[in-house]
Amino acid sequence: MQLGIRLHDTKKLPLEERIADVHRLGFQCGHLALAKVIDEYPTTDEALTPGFAMYLKNLFARNQVDIAVLGCYLNLANPNRQQLEKTVHRYMAHIRFASLLGCGVVGTETGAPNETYAYVPECHGEEALQTFITNLRPVVRYAQQMGVILAIEPVWKHIVCNPARARRVLDEIASPNLQIILDPVNLLDISNYKEQTAIVEEAVELLGPDVAMVHLKDYVVEDGKLKSVGCGFGQMDYTAVLKFMKERKPFIHATLEDTTPENNLQAKDFILKLYEQA
Repeated sequence: MQLGIRLHDTKKLPLEERIADVHRLGFQCGHLALAKVIDEYPTTDEALTPGFAMYLKNLFARNQVDIAVLGCYLNLANPNRQQLEKTVHRYMAHIRFASLLGCGVVGTETGAPNETYAYVPECHGEEALQTFITNLRPVVRYAQQMGVILAIEPVWKHIVCNPARARRVLDEIASPNLQIILDPVNLLDISNYKEQTAIVEEAVELLGPDVAMVHLKDYVVEDGKLKSVGCGFGQMDYTAVLKFMKERKPFIHATLEDTTPENNLQAKDFILKLYEQA
């Protein structure tokens, strides 16, 4: 695997210094959420010009860091039509930008059927799923036109909450430009975490061929809820996901999440050691 990090979890530095620091730490790729990483320049839709894309492309290339994911984590099930239109426009701006940036995927989660992007029981209902699929179609169509991969990330609290629902979305959209970001911890909740091995194995079975990249983090149980932490600081069993990556996904991008500048090297060393043993 090519191991990287979510860039907004790294030391806060001017952009050029920050990417150089990511290389110095030994990471090979990064998850780039524009507004969370870049303070020096606007990252509005109109700012995402070809020149800006090529500047970033060259900056990352100089530092031998791939952009594994261009993050655009917005709510495609928003019932407010005006907000939804702005969201779709934002996705298309990111997709167009990604086509020039040369990144791995444009990444997104799968929303909630409300304006606040909050978990409600209706997230797991059929109506919410159909709304998401309907609103996702034009975005995937645009990604196809631009030659970009859009990757959805199943999350228990969102509409695409488990591997089976993710498989349905892939099958109904039926586009080679729609793939999966596999984050095993995001499939877990206080209600199911004790079945983590079976859940990850199901994800690999149902989604494996369409997994474009992997997010790696850990979790602890705190106050009756799951809390995400850096790899090696919780109780996640990585056996199934690392074996899958090693056997079936050569040179796949994988980015650490929920690390801190103080522990990111410890998390990196922990997961690399496990990967060698997988």
